[in-house]
Amino acid sequence: MRDCSLLALSLAVPGLAVAQTGKPRRIVVIGDSLSAEYGIARGSGWVALLEQRLKARKIAAEVINASISGDTTSGGRSRLPAALARHKPTHLIIELGGNDALRGLALDMTRDNLRAMVRAGKAAGAKVLLVGMQVPPNYGPSYGRDFFALFGQVAREEKTALTPFLLQGVADRADAEAWFQPDRIHPLAKAHPLMLDQVWAGLEPLL
Repeated sequence: MRDCSLLALSLAVPGLAVAQTGKPRRIVVIGDSLSAEYGIARGSGWVALLEQRLKARKIAAEVINASISGDTTSGGRSRLPAALARHKPTHLIIELGGNDALRGLALDMTRDNLRAMVRAGKAAGAKVLLVGMQVPPNYGPSYGRDFFALFGQVAREEKTALTPFLLQGVADRADAEAWFQPDRIHPLAKAHPLMLDQVWAGLEPLL
């Protein structure tokens, strides 16, 4: 009878089943300045907003932001094992690659690094969401097309979730300049709720 009562209660109270049957969800975000609140007030970035949304929807989850401004996929790949061992995430969000493009790094290297990170996350028992990026048109149509495509390629090959473009609805706006800081690279705080919506579309099914 007690088991039946717990089951009924868990169905009525969102998040209770997690507490009763196992560890709460732990979401680790490993990214660059777009996730590390570069140039905006603390607590206004999309990762902080994710934590608020989870609480508002009564989803039991801890969010750990392991993002570093300026990081590349090589940097993320090198520090991911320690993050996985320390935090033991149930979910891993990988938001890296933009700085690879800014530095003109080889696309094959970016692809290999992302693939290795996805595999490491899955091997550690985490559900992985890969967050894609695009580069400005001045990089050339061929490079831009190939860079954008590599995220989808890795996601398909590794059978993992994908957010195609973090800045969808921001960078492609007619008034896009009004949504970015003076460097025209980092979004203003008002853009981060839209960025969260992009991530949420890929993350919610995994929760």
